[in-house]
Amino acid sequence: MIEIKTYTLKAMLDTTIAKFPNRPALSMVDESPMTYAELDVRIKELQVMMHDHGIQKGDKVAILSQNMPNWGVAYLAITTMGAVGVPILVDFHVNEILHIIRHSAAKAVFVSEAQYDKVGYSDLDPFPLMFNLDTLREIPPNLPKDNVVDFIREGKAAFKRMRAKAMDAMGFSYNAPEENDLAAIIYTSGTTGSSKGVMLSHKNLVKDAWLTLHIQPVDEHDRLISVLPLSHTYEFTLGFLIPMMTGACVYYLDKPPTARILVPAMQKIKPTMILTVPLIIEKIFKLQIYPQLTKNLLMRELYKLPFIHNALHKVAGKKLMKTFGGCIHFFGIGGALLSHDVERFLFEAGFPYAIGYGLTETSPLIAGSGPAAVKFRSTGVILPELDVRIANPDPKTGVGEIQVKGPTVMSGYYKDKERTDEAFTKDGFFKTGDLGLLTKKNYLYIKGRIKNVIIGPNGDNIYAEEVEAKLNEAETVLESMVYESGGHIVARVFLNYEMLDDLYNTSKMGMNQTEKFIEKHLLDLRTELNANVASFSKVHKIVEQKEPFEKTPTQKIKRFLYQ
Repeated sequence: MIEIKTYTLKAMLDTTIAKFPNRPALSMVDESPMTYAELDVRIKELQVMMHDHGIQKGDKVAILSQNMPNWGVAYLAITTMGAVGVPILVDFHVNEILHIIRHSAAKAVFVSEAQYDKVGYSDLDPFPLMFNLDTLREIPPNLPKDNVVDFIREGKAAFKRMRAKAMDAMGFSYNAPEENDLAAIIYTSGTTGSSKGVMLSHKNLVKDAWLTLHIQPVDEHDRLISVLPLSHTYEFTLGFLIPMMTGACVYYLDKPPTARILVPAMQKIKPTMILTVPLIIEKIFKLQIYPQLTKNLLMRELYKLPFIHNALHKVAGKKLMKTFGGCIHFFGIGGALLSHDVERFLFEAGFPYAIGYGLTETSPLIAGSGPAAVKFRSTGVILPELDVRIANPDPKTGVGEIQVKGPTVMSGYYKDKERTDEAFTKDGFFKTGDLGLLTKKNYLYIKGRIKNVIIGPNGDNIYAEEVEAKLNEAETVLESMVYESGGHIVARVFLNYEMLDDLYNTSKMGMNQTEKFIEKHLLDLRTELNANVASFSKVHKIVEQKEPFEKTPTQKIKRFLYQ
């Protein structure tokens, strides 16, 4: 286990660079990685540039970019000189992006060429300093729109020719950040439509990464492929800080992580670790694995037999391992509840998956485990040094709100004392808003969000996420959402139309015939679902969601849009 004496990003990075100067650190998939020594030089050069432009300790500096190595260079340069990073999700609407820059009072913005239009021609006042993240150069103010592309291209060419000059940074000094100094303000994507600026200190972030290493070791030989946005704390702490803490290497894709892009990349890099959200592996199972396991009538009947079922899962698990490059020893899943049938497949296949639970406000991990310690349907054990309790547990089920206190919990929401006060109990516990059950052996089981709980006619708690997980087991359902409407439980489903066509030849039906078929199929889904849930959780109606649900960057449904 690595030793950390001071929980700041600068102390952490200094230790890693001294220990692993020649190890690969960050890279695009099709490029040669920069080493930790090269990372150190780029960070120092960038700090000189920021210092020359008046950036000082405590100043807010935003980052608006898709994942790339320079994202990490900029973030570490900002925070290790004592300034405050403000990562912005590129999927936010332009209005939200500009609001975040204004609300945080960002003095500068690092922006990639792909995202420049969202801020470069805005009416921000005062207009922040603009740095191009592709080239790590300043973008001059009031640059004519027609000249921006040429300027960036010229900067890219200069960047490729540039040899690092570490001596330029030798005379540069600054006040090193302390553990409780603010490191980042992270504006949550939210499923309720209301983003908040979460204030995380150096200690919050570094401590969470270090505590996570107690349940899942990582070393300098590990290789990660990043598929989730770095602006989200899940990917940042677990998929960036932990590698930077242990001398591992992270690879980034230059396009969205579709199967066509991701599979060749994994074959090339042969990653040992990857972090995902449930929707990614659920779609792989529903669209690629399950159809192969049930591709004809004989296979479908054999699949119903438990011993055949298990054997097929083991074979499919080995194929999945090869698809991912053959070296995966940790396949992390977090951000939402994983469906029952997909977890059963991973469990029976012996695939090295692990589930974690946390929130942006907790830096993020609260509970998790390594693959060897996974318990089916649990989100793992509570991290060391965290005090977690179940508040007001139900006398019958033991389910109550998960509340947490410890060194990874945020100090509050930026410029929002009212929401901060609401988020904490009088004795200092953070109220997660999630319902869960904690066993005597410290394993945590998540039931869902308090806001999503439906109160039945007899006062029973109906957990929408559990009903959704059961509904998603249907082979023709890709996504679902359960909610209360007019005193009834209603489900919306996005169907697997390819599966429907394979099973029932829907493409050969006329429009009226197709509509009648879908209507009957939804009734059949409701009958099947209601036969497998508690009487008080029965769904009154299932309606078709004709387009995929709109989601947050971590692929959680934006429920407020549909309720």
